[in-house]
Amino acid sequence: MEYRVISADNHILEPRDLFVTRMPKEYRDRAPRVMRGEDGGDGWSMDGKTVPRTLGIEATAGRSVKISGYKWEEILPGNYDGAAHLKDMQDAGVDAAVLFPSVPLQGWFMGDDPYALALFQTFNDWVVEDFCAPDPKRLIALPMMPVNHGMEVLLDEAERCLARGVKALHIPVYPDRPYWDAYYDPFFTLAEEADVPLCMHRTSGGHDPGGKSNFEFNMPGLNVAGTVHRFFAAVEPFTKMIYTGVFKRHPKLKIMDAEVNFGWIPFWKNTLDECFEKQKGWANFPIENTPSDALGKNLFVTVLDDKLGFDLVEDEPYLADMAMFSTDYPHSICLWPDTQEDIARATVNCAPEAKHKILAGNAVRVFNLN
Repeated sequence: MEYRVISADNHILEPRDLFVTRMPKEYRDRAPRVMRGEDGGDGWSMDGKTVPRTLGIEATAGRSVKISGYKWEEILPGNYDGAAHLKDMQDAGVDAAVLFPSVPLQGWFMGDDPYALALFQTFNDWVVEDFCAPDPKRLIALPMMPVNHGMEVLLDEAERCLARGVKALHIPVYPDRPYWDAYYDPFFTLAEEADVPLCMHRTSGGHDPGGKSNFEFNMPGLNVAGTVHRFFAAVEPFTKMIYTGVFKRHPKLKIMDAEVNFGWIPFWKNTLDECFEKQKGWANFPIENTPSDALGKNLFVTVLDDKLGFDLVEDEPYLADMAMFSTDYPHSICLWPDTQEDIARATVNCAPEAKHKILAGNAVRVFNLN
């Protein structure tokens, strides 16, 4: 099919009974489940604990935006049903979407707990077998990788998912062990050989400075601060992976960081290259190429309505090679259902060729959607 608009960052909210019915029996007492919260809405309970926050901004598409308080029956079925998700995509003129999970993200905060691995595998099976089944060419699964469970477990799960034909793998921004460590070389080699991108998302895993605690979610002002400083979730891992030679060792490795936009990238690129040139005499960088050579070759970002970034593309053409459009459906800042109007407004000063790359071409290339 011909792809015109691809969202490289959509979200799904797992079915309310998924984990209590499909996790191994020894974990079902701890399994995530939907329960009624104090505000009358429904929310996810983990490990049998009180619901910390009910449904709201993570599933607000088609509803008025509020931090919490929605009942399960009030959210769009596109959150948890693949066929309904496809219909919502069709209504917005989106041809394909990369699908980020919700509930099992908590597993990346649990170290090497076997329960976390079971959480990931339950999601991985469901997203491939059920959610994406209506049209795997348009619904692109992101199986979650157990990066904190040891290399053997990580490789086994990656190979298990790749054998099912998935086009990408999901990793946290901040694992327990940083990605610049050569420890990850076998995993990165596997991703290179399979020609699949490793996809991050801001606020996922570890000590992410763009993340939010439940306290911050309920604190006026702080509950949206992460949306402003989201790009920190790309600056640190991208810079360290470049400077430590990850892409010299793995020249075909592709890393995508979602929901970080790109208006900030020209400043970062200039700083990245200037620091390298000024400091390479003593810093013993394990790289020879200009650091920013990785942009659009190894490193990619997703963007929403970042008009500043789009306006910079003419003078900073590399941006058109590393950015991929996204709607962020069904979150509070999502470009849905008025996706086409939002695209037209953001790209008004963007040349047709660059616009096509960002809206679809780069995703086709990175995710091998031909």
